[in-house]
Amino acid sequence: MDIPFRKPDLADREIINRFLAKQNTRSCEYTFANIYLWSRHYPVEYAVVEDMAVFKTRDEENVFAFPMGDEKNLRACVDALTGWCREREIPLRFHSITEEQFAMLDAAYPGRFQVEYDRDAADYVYEREKLAALSGKKYHGKKNHVNKFIRLYPDWSYEPIAPENVEECFQMALMWRRANGCEEDPEKNDEMCVTLNALRLFSELHLQGGLLRAGGRIVAFSIGEPVSGDTFVVHIEKALSEVEGAYTMINQQFVIHETEGFQYVNREDDTGDPGLRKAKESYRPVFLVQKGTVTERDAASAAPVKGRGCPEAGGKACPLGGANPAETCPVYKNSGNEDNGRTA
Repeated sequence: MDIPFRKPDLADREIINRFLAKQNTRSCEYTFANIYLWSRHYPVEYAVVEDMAVFKTRDEENVFAFPMGDEKNLRACVDALTGWCREREIPLRFHSITEEQFAMLDAAYPGRFQVEYDRDAADYVYEREKLAALSGKKYHGKKNHVNKFIRLYPDWSYEPIAPENVEECFQMALMWRRANGCEEDPEKNDEMCVTLNALRLFSELHLQGGLLRAGGRIVAFSIGEPVSGDTFVVHIEKALSEVEGAYTMINQQFVIHETEGFQYVNREDDTGDPGLRKAKESYRPVFLVQKGTVTERDAASAAPVKGRGCPEAGGKACPLGGANPAETCPVYKNSGNEDNGRTA
């Protein structure tokens, strides 16, 4: 079975967005800009399989993202991916699977899959109004940072990122990279490459952004976009560390100016970094978008297909989890051996 996977390009934006529009998820990965930018640094490919968009890593592991499209096509798509993996003698695995997505898989294939959630990969989701207002005792410290910034920089201003100022943001990002040792840290360097590419392709990727000025220069900026009807995701936030309160200020001002009409703001994960986790938790998330890796359960425990088992699996359990009778199994029927496993 050949599936024509290829690297996503800017020209694919319209077709990928068609599939993204059918997703009901607040997970930060499900935007074209995020997919495109990170595919420049990780071996990511995609293909349309059974009218669903499927992304996978282009390496020895070949891990898939959850198929995007109409849920009615999920079984046919996963069956095709199963056949593709089986031909290559590799396990079928999915990454960054949310609880809702796993529920869909489990409904389609009861008991076939298992999931292991990764706390480090969970997205932090906040109520938009609370980030904008910073009211009450829980946000007292944040409000103090904002007030101190205003006091120290009375000439401060906020601007949306636009063609007229995006190059200044680019230069500030280069300053941030030099100041934070990105050349010595591969993960930081990848993140900064994504940031710089987001600024280079800001218009082409239809991103939204905002910046802070103090003393006439840019001291912070933030970039994001809608990920669902009620959630806006913040992909990038950078501030000069020597400017007190700049991070807290850009966080609040960006939410105020760019996320009007959304109920939630997704500020992505903490990658397991203790300092980043403390900072994200301090803003009081309303919930986390849990994500995990999905694998098939032990094949020996899977239910066999009708008859004496799948001859294409050496008479063992069905590689599709035993959900298809032998007569209708797509892997089995395509093998040309359909008479061998039927009940006498």
